[in-house]
Amino acid sequence: MNALPAQSAPNPPSSSVCLLVSVSAHSSTDADGKRMFGTYFRVGFYGSKFGDLDEQEFVYKEPAITKLAEISHRLESFYGERFGEDQVEVIKDSNPVDKCKLDPNKAFIQITYVEPYFDTYEMKDRITYFDKNYNLRRFVYCTPFTLDGRAHGDLHEQFKRKTILTTSHAFPYIKTRINIIHKEEIISTPIEVAIEDMQKKTQELAFATHQDPADAKMLQMVLQGSVGTTVNQGPLEVAQVFLSEIPSDPKLYRHHNKLRLCFKDFTKRCEDALRKNKSLIGPDQKEYQRELERNYHRLKEALQTLINRKIPQLYKPVLQVNSHSKRTA
Repeated sequence: MNALPAQSAPNPPSSSVCLLVSVSAHSSTDADGKRMFGTYFRVGFYGSKFGDLDEQEFVYKEPAITKLAEISHRLESFYGERFGEDQVEVIKDSNPVDKCKLDPNKAFIQITYVEPYFDTYEMKDRITYFDKNYNLRRFVYCTPFTLDGRAHGDLHEQFKRKTILTTSHAFPYIKTRINIIHKEEIISTPIEVAIEDMQKKTQELAFATHQDPADAKMLQMVLQGSVGTTVNQGPLEVAQVFLSEIPSDPKLYRHHNKLRLCFKDFTKRCEDALRKNKSLIGPDQKEYQRELERNYHRLKEALQTLINRKIPQLYKPVLQVNSHSKRTA
């Protein structure tokens, strides 16, 4: 009863063969012959019907590009055959599970897409795509929430819970699922969420601009998402919400300043991306380029006052030098 359906294939006869199968099956190739690695999901089991698996959590490695709906359907069908279809429910969100609110007569499965997680210092040793897909023990997923219980709210209400999971062994492994032995939660405040979102937009712009070989379609898609008329309200609204006034709480000064600098970097990356796109397009897209440039200048003008407002307290000199003493020294 406690066995999980990780793969439909039978178990290999020895650990050495298992390791060989695990390493070779960890990646596949797409139509262009490029190597593709696994997709990862956190799976939690809740309910006495699961026996020893009750309240246990695992990270599953699935074939590349497996969708959440696919693994959900497979696990729900597998346990539905054992407990009865009406006895198994999949929890649709990634919020912490309160067992007291669950039907004790049913079996519940919570499935969440997760990504490999690396600390900043680790990234210097994980340079290639291969490096970032081997020896994986830590995974992360994010859950948006508001203080009144809603998942989503206005920008000034939007918090985010980042959950970092650590598994008992590293992928690739002889099994396609590994139990989770440690969980850490980091709560981001609304302004911290805004900072992360703007940093992500800026990184996407930089990547698309400097991609080699250049990909005009990708660059234009990222540009459209940054300065396009339909989404222009996005970055501008973030700036208006968090940068219109200097925060009354001194603890928020550095967050305010960090977001301000994020927007300066963002506008510079937009300009670089526009220049790159101009060098890639043909005559048929010149009007499109002009429209993007007009949108960019409107956005930059609207942001100008907001991102140039510095907090005086952050720019006070650390040491006041007495001019008379300086001359006589």
